[in-house]
Amino acid sequence: MTGESSYKDRKVITIGIVSELTGLTIRQIRYYEERKLVFPERSERGNRKFSFNDVEQLINIADKREEGVQTFEIRQDMLKAKRKKGDTQLRDEMLRGQINAQFGTKKR
Repeated sequence: MTGESSYKDRKVITIGIVSELTGLTIRQIRYYEERKLVFPERSERGNRKFSFNDVEQLINIADKREEGVQTFEIRQDMLKAKRKKGDTQLRDEMLRGQINAQFGTKKR
């Protein structure tokens, strides 16, 4: 798939189906969106569209909530993971640059 995202990233699932897949109520799903834990897209008619990754994220959120973790803490953990991923990507790019400079290899 050139230039396209994974099928898991495509926002094609309606909130009703997400509710059935996750066992969450539509209200819970909307609440998690309000708390900025999940980010559905909107169709032209204003309907929420979720991806398979969103469904997995909602299941993880529900599991953490059952363990007593607050939505604020879940959001903080998500932000930390995102920063860590960005730091790792930056480090990898810097290492590639150093290797390229040292050995004169071309960038892939």
